[in-house]
Amino acid sequence: MADLSRLNRKPLPVAPLPIAVLPPAKIPLEGHPPPEAKRAKPVLRTVSAADLLAMDIKPREMALAPIMPLPGLSMLYAPRGMGKTFVAMSIACGIAAGGTALRWTATAPRRVLYIDGEMPAGQLQERLALILRGSDRQPEPGHLQFLASDLMPDGMPSITRSEVQEAIDEAATQSDVVILDNLSTLAGGLRENEADDWEGLQRWLLSLRRNGKSVLMIHHAGKGGQQRGTSRREDVLDTVIALRRPADYDPERGAQFEVHTEKARGIMGSEAAPFLASLASAPGAGVTWACADLHDAQRDVAERLLRDGMSVRDIADETGIPKSTVHRLKRKMEAPDARA
Repeated sequence: MADLSRLNRKPLPVAPLPIAVLPPAKIPLEGHPPPEAKRAKPVLRTVSAADLLAMDIKPREMALAPIMPLPGLSMLYAPRGMGKTFVAMSIACGIAAGGTALRWTATAPRRVLYIDGEMPAGQLQERLALILRGSDRQPEPGHLQFLASDLMPDGMPSITRSEVQEAIDEAATQSDVVILDNLSTLAGGLRENEADDWEGLQRWLLSLRRNGKSVLMIHHAGKGGQQRGTSRREDVLDTVIALRRPADYDPERGAQFEVHTEKARGIMGSEAAPFLASLASAPGAGVTWACADLHDAQRDVAERLLRDGMSVRDIADETGIPKSTVHRLKRKMEAPDARA
């Protein structure tokens, strides 16, 4: 039989367990970083209108008049195979020599850092030699430096990375002008159509401008003919230059294109007018640029097409000249004194 007397015993006293009272866990709301991850509050500085007017701010100069202010941000874009790199290298040589490039003029010799992400080293060397042989002025000693992906063991790392941007800052310490040829190859990993992806690279470009640099970016045109990717990249630019094929282009002419200034802060009148540029070469003499007013070149094309019997409407569509202008040209060609 069970010993029932045990059931009548009083339970032994039990010491209470120590309970630690913890503060409630700080769970971040969705989409918000935890407090410890928040960035330090930025230091902002305001100035009065009177103080701003009294500041001794150095006026901007021109690295290449009238398209590349110093400091400033510019972009040149075109479809593949049109001659962007020839233009970019001509600009680099012209600025380093204090000379000219196409119809533009360097106001003084400046130090240029040319960053190439695409060209084979042998072709880069060949094009540089052709341009310099055709130029009447040579770069000042040490004024033209190259940072070429093909001359690095592992190629050029993406300029979207902060450590690469810092390395370029150091390499460009003595440079007045930085040329990036081109965004597609140099900014690996950047989603071109995403405006937010551009923000980090834009901050770096603005820092180069604050440090007194003039930056020229070389870029590709998309299928529609405009610069490829987000249009947001144009917001902070001083100048945007587009290269386009002439309506009557023949591949046998080689590098030939129309030069259009699509965005031009401070460029007015004839300086902003489009023009036609052709790359001319002669055996052993290098290459030179021949430029002509686009209006004159288009008129010559329209006259030839009219003589070939093309309709006014088709000529307007082909050349981009207004139909009214083609009509006037046709009447002028049909006038008795013109046929005499």
